[in-house]
Amino acid sequence: MNRPKILENKSVMNAIYLGTLCSIAYLAVYFARNVLSVVTPQMIEGGYSESYIGRVSSVYFVFYAIGQLINGIIGDKIKARYMISFGLLLSAITNVVFAYISYSHPVVALIAYGLTGFFMAMIYGPMTKVVAENTEQIYAVRCTLGFTFASFIGSPLAGIIASFVVWQSVFLLSSISLFVMAVMCFIAFLVLEKKKIIKYNQFKLKEGEKGGIKTLIKRQIIKFTWISMITGVIRTTVVFWLPTYISQYLSFSSEQSAGIFTIATFVISLTTFIAVFIYERLRRDMDLSLISMFTVSAICFALLYVVKQPVINIILIVLAIMASNGAATILWSIYCPSLYDTGMVSGATGYLDFVSYIAAAISSTLFADAVSVIGWGNLILIWMGLMIIGVLVSLPVKKKLN
Repeated sequence: MNRPKILENKSVMNAIYLGTLCSIAYLAVYFARNVLSVVTPQMIEGGYSESYIGRVSSVYFVFYAIGQLINGIIGDKIKARYMISFGLLLSAITNVVFAYISYSHPVVALIAYGLTGFFMAMIYGPMTKVVAENTEQIYAVRCTLGFTFASFIGSPLAGIIASFVVWQSVFLLSSISLFVMAVMCFIAFLVLEKKKIIKYNQFKLKEGEKGGIKTLIKRQIIKFTWISMITGVIRTTVVFWLPTYISQYLSFSSEQSAGIFTIATFVISLTTFIAVFIYERLRRDMDLSLISMFTVSAICFALLYVVKQPVINIILIVLAIMASNGAATILWSIYCPSLYDTGMVSGATGYLDFVSYIAAAISSTLFADAVSVIGWGNLILIWMGLMIIGVLVSLPVKKKLN
């Protein structure tokens, strides 16, 4: 039986090898990083306070954000094989340490989970860079689409496992998956490097072209900084508190909340494909795509505030998150890989992830306190307001005529 012609294309096959490897590794990362969210109801029932879990998540986000900034820059200078493999290995260790000392040594556990965030931040920037620089641009978009899909599917995977085992065991299993992928990535990257499928530092700024921040400003980095912060709050903080929202605001049990969260996040994971489909239908117009997605999200959050019926309420919050995540897909899967010819993909991606998680860290603590002060209903209005800001930021700016 003859192979399809597309599979005889060396560029396509190289992209498949590299994209599949990186996507599976990133799935392990997002499985691990979503564990705390899905087991929060169990931990609260076991005696942990909401404020402590809120602090843990905020410390994680801060360490992750700082790690993205530092590791993103380093990732432009060090081979992806080392950055990704050691990031996976070290985060596997600190992740499981948190689970088994959090009750007896809460402060040490807090630091350990923060370090988990820092080590996990060694992965995304270098991963995006190695794909952007070693595949054709159309395939690079497809590969990073796989990363984004993996990041969304990590939530339902964690939710499914949390439905069957106690919360400490979920942490243990996630750490095992990180360790396995650390070994696999180190070996696979070494093989791909020897076969010349992966090469480093292929792209540098053209002679006479201004480097650093000036180049990135020209590429709309300021605009996408705002988009990164806004979508970061929704895709990270709102999704983190979603099981608690379902449990407290909609009065479901912790077991029911975990099940609903699993289904909801699985549906949310389809956002990546929907977002690229819409982007293609809108003639690859990033501004129009972003405006459309933020508008839909704002409308869904507005309806969410009005409609209290549990099933419809869950549908609306899922749609709101999906629309916002669609804007995030444009950022991570289309904008970041487009910077391949600057030689700064890892640094720029790390910076954008940095501002995203700084926003998530601040909002996680604020949301935890806001629930008891203003209630879930008014918090929904804040989420809607963020989407309106997203619409305004996405409006195209007319260039001044000389």
